[in-house]
Amino acid sequence: MYLAVRNRKHKHMRQGSSATANLDAVVMYIDMNSYFASCEQQDNPHLRHKPMGIVTYDGPHSAVIAPSREAKTYGIKTGMRLSECRELCPQIIPVLGRPYRYREYHIMIMEVLNSYCDDVIARSIDEASMNFTSYRLVYKDFVALAKQIKEDIRKKCGDYITCSIGIAPNSFLAKLGTELQKPNGLVRITPENIDEQLSKLKLTDLPGIATRNERRLKMVGINTPLQLRHTSEALLRKAFGGVVGNYWYKRLHFMEIDIYTSGYKNMSAGRTVSRQQRESKQALDSLLISLCTRLEQRMVKQEVFCRSLHFRIKYRDHTRWETTVKLAHPEQDAIELRKYILHDARAFEQSRNTDLFNNNVQNMCVTIGSFVSDKMVQYTLFDNRIRQDVLRKAMYNIKDKYGRDKVRKASETITPKVMRDAIGFGSVKDLYDPSKDDGKVNQYLLEEE
Repeated sequence: MYLAVRNRKHKHMRQGSSATANLDAVVMYIDMNSYFASCEQQDNPHLRHKPMGIVTYDGPHSAVIAPSREAKTYGIKTGMRLSECRELCPQIIPVLGRPYRYREYHIMIMEVLNSYCDDVIARSIDEASMNFTSYRLVYKDFVALAKQIKEDIRKKCGDYITCSIGIAPNSFLAKLGTELQKPNGLVRITPENIDEQLSKLKLTDLPGIATRNERRLKMVGINTPLQLRHTSEALLRKAFGGVVGNYWYKRLHFMEIDIYTSGYKNMSAGRTVSRQQRESKQALDSLLISLCTRLEQRMVKQEVFCRSLHFRIKYRDHTRWETTVKLAHPEQDAIELRKYILHDARAFEQSRNTDLFNNNVQNMCVTIGSFVSDKMVQYTLFDNRIRQDVLRKAMYNIKDKYGRDKVRKASETITPKVMRDAIGFGSVKDLYDPSKDDGKVNQYLLEEE
């Protein structure tokens, strides 16, 4: 798991085929150990040294999204149901997640990293890469610097917030270094020791190599990471079926292709439905409104509108229904998104004489994409949406300044608190205001529910 820090306004673009090896480059990767669980153990002494797991809701079938180090020793992994975890470790302690608190710790750690380097790139809630290439005359010993960063994080956050750090000439190898020694590790990968480090690993130990890619590589006679490094670029291109092979060759030969940031390609909001919610059509509809509202909030903060919409509803019998809508006009409003979903849902229900929102619903997910900058949205001469869009942005500015519940739309008051705040290990772009480069955060994401 990794620590994320603020996206800066400058962009780091993929270098692609023109990348060249820079053996003097210095990239440091910060990997927070069992991050969510460690935050809870830091705040709650009675949880320390005990197997515990962060859950999304209070119930025997909830998923453990972050086990503690102690829980991992019993074989408990991220995504397991609490009932499965109890079979492996009857004494496991479920702890309801507090997303706002993990964001607060994230901000504290971010302050430490930004005190050492201006070139820090957000990866996720617990991940960061720091490019020290232009600081080689400032810092003489990067291993000693990494140790100091660890100590500063400990002083700032507490003894239970630890990290592994990897150092290498490119971000991929630095990230790999964090995987080689956990927890609280420190590994530097150099041209002199890379073969030794790779010889200890399996193909699937490399970030980005899963079973499918492992199968592809073995089909051309590549069975280990060391063989992968010493395979020609042409053969890797053939094995991966295109430019991805070029990227793997460059990563393992110290070329930088992964230090870059980009905007969202899509945004998703999904929730598992509780037993109480699935018994009420009003609660299911309120959950749909909340999912759309969460995406509205994210679009407002990222200053974009969407042109595509996808909705998926899954049932306890493993069946599903889904629909994709190409929007005629860019949308940002939650209720408009809901209308599109319900339009297709009602048409399907009438054609099949069925009810999609029933007591068999397991989870729902809304995904949006094909984003357009709010500065590029075109209105007709008599379009009254202009004032609605301005008002929406003003509402979220008020939420930022005075609290998320100081002003609410009527649709948010039908069944309030139907959807708990959630946090994943993905991007934290929503936490920061992209229109400002001063580290200002969206305050309503730091509020306790």
